[in-house]
Amino acid sequence: MSTQIRTPAPGGAVGGTAGRPGAPRPEPARPRTPRAVPVALALLAASLPMFMATLDNLVVTSALPVLQAELGASLTDLQWVVNAYTLAFATLMIAAATLGDRWGRRRTFLGGIAVFTLGSVAAALAGSPGALVAARALQGVGAAAVMPLSLALLAAAVPASRRAMAIGVWGGVSGLGVALGPVVGGAVVEGISWQAMFWINVPVALVAVPLVLRALPEQRGRAQRLDVLGLLLAAAGVLGVVWGVVHGNDDGWTAPGVLGPIVGGVLALGVFLRHESRTPHALVPLRLFRSRSFSVANASGFAFSLGAFGAVFLLAQYLQVVQGYSPLEAGLRTLPWTAAPMVVAPLAGILAPRVGVRVLLTAGLTAQAAGLAWLALAAEGSGYAALVPGLVLAGTGMGLTFAPSATAVLADMAPDDHGTASSANSTLREVGVALGVAVLTAVFTAAGGTITPDGFDAGLRPAVLTGAAVIAVAAVASLAMPRGTGRTAP
Repeated sequence: MSTQIRTPAPGGAVGGTAGRPGAPRPEPARPRTPRAVPVALALLAASLPMFMATLDNLVVTSALPVLQAELGASLTDLQWVVNAYTLAFATLMIAAATLGDRWGRRRTFLGGIAVFTLGSVAAALAGSPGALVAARALQGVGAAAVMPLSLALLAAAVPASRRAMAIGVWGGVSGLGVALGPVVGGAVVEGISWQAMFWINVPVALVAVPLVLRALPEQRGRAQRLDVLGLLLAAAGVLGVVWGVVHGNDDGWTAPGVLGPIVGGVLALGVFLRHESRTPHALVPLRLFRSRSFSVANASGFAFSLGAFGAVFLLAQYLQVVQGYSPLEAGLRTLPWTAAPMVVAPLAGILAPRVGVRVLLTAGLTAQAAGLAWLALAAEGSGYAALVPGLVLAGTGMGLTFAPSATAVLADMAPDDHGTASSANSTLREVGVALGVAVLTAVFTAAGGTITPDGFDAGLRPAVLTGAAVIAVAAVASLAMPRGTGRTAP
């Protein structure tokens, strides 16, 4: 039985016609029937576009060897095919949430779906690495409006009693979208072509738009001016740091084209924080970080994304380049990792009100770190079967991490801050993805790794162990989460 979202019917009484004796009986007024929206429909409307956006985080990973061959892409080009999306995604999410509060969250959400779809078409038509990178950046611009506003729209559309469950499912779909990227990408690349990875977004968007119009009512938050200076400083800072890390091994870490962007990026981020503490229209209101649950959720989410998705970037290629699997075969062999969040994340969402967020988040990060460590130690010189326990651990950890993090982010927030809080969290996680790909690839190449059957093993172990160490630090940090966060009284 589906739970219904209803507004109270006017008038209260059924057939509310009161007549005097002997007076002609008037025709009963037709009652105004409120629109009833099943929670399942609201979940589908909010989650389908978000799934599309998160899927495209790593949908290209199974296609990277194919893109290298067909477009003549270098390893640096391949990193930018991933990072152009995540950087545009990350730097514009908070701005999109601010515009959503002003212009209407649903309207901005629908605009994001449209831009994302146009970027997908451009990516499918790209004939060079540069054109594909530009199209991926346009996709990221659209995704920036989709991801944070989907959670804000969902949180307002479902009853408070069902919100933890809905956020748990939303978190599971979010994690599943990222994790299934290599599977879907591999299947489409092998069955059709790499261009089809992007064409499939078009029919999904055509289904999503009417669902959103039907199930998610328009909302507005606290209207404020867009902090353009803050946006430019944040974008310059993140881009500078990622640019330097991506090009460090090839150009030399002391080269002006590497050291300059890194130092400039760090300085820009410092000025950004100072500016945000003083402006009345902050892009990221620093007061949100006074909430310990919000701060801990963001710190652990950033570290989790850095370690996990940097490892995914390398492991998806390892299964093809070293173990010789086709794109589809490689994607299917990640299923012990990617299928686990489908089961674990909804359960975590249901358990969070009973046990609190902290125990689930710490357990998830610990399992993820252990899974990556297993994969790093078992990959070299071993067959696929030796990887399965690590994949299962990593998938379980991912499922336990996503939903509790989403709950903790909104736990102490006023409804007007839901969009900004959600977008700040999503921004930090996407920056973590971009830095994870850059940092773990830098470790990989510094250790002598190359994207060849003979050269892959040299760099894979230190790179993936680095990812495991970062997530282990996040697991320790998650112990600072307040014990009662996310718990509701029985």
